[in-house]
Amino acid sequence: MTEQEVRRYLRKMSEQDSQSAFREFYDMTYDRLFRIAYYYTHHEEWSQEIVLDVFMKLWEHRKQLLDVTNIEDYCFILVKNASLNYIEKEERRPTLSVEVLQESADQNVSPEDTLISEELFARYVKALDRLPERCREVFILIREEKQTYAQVAEKLDISTKTVDAQLQKATSRLKEMLLK
Repeated sequence: MTEQEVRRYLRKMSEQDSQSAFREFYDMTYDRLFRIAYYYTHHEEWSQEIVLDVFMKLWEHRKQLLDVTNIEDYCFILVKNASLNYIEKEERRPTLSVEVLQESADQNVSPEDTLISEELFARYVKALDRLPERCREVFILIREEKQTYAQVAEKLDISTKTVDAQLQKATSRLKEMLLK
């Protein structure tokens, strides 16, 4: 996703109320925003709901989006805040199990550690987004979804050697981008 592409979609959404431009923007950014929400919530359903809510807000405020200097960071912050708010809301619900509440209470993490962790995660998401599409697909399927090389090869209709090569390429590029 390039800044130019994003600006073009935002302009169409803002000036023409273009739902097709919004759909393109949605398709281009959904996975990334979902990963951010999932990082915070660790719940797939919550993450989906959060991201859909964020997209609703983006559509409702589409006229102001052109004024946003860095839409990538803006979306990241929207999803982060929405995730934290959602978690807080869910933790207040009486239906949560004692184990879930105990788990969140046991996490003694300093604000500095949290900030560093969030910054690293944001850099990781940006680096992952800049990978070639096939590399990114293979990396996500193996490292995040914990699928085997054989499963990925079958799903993408490629050989296991190609899966290995794509994973190595993705890993080395991610390291390179993250160490900059």
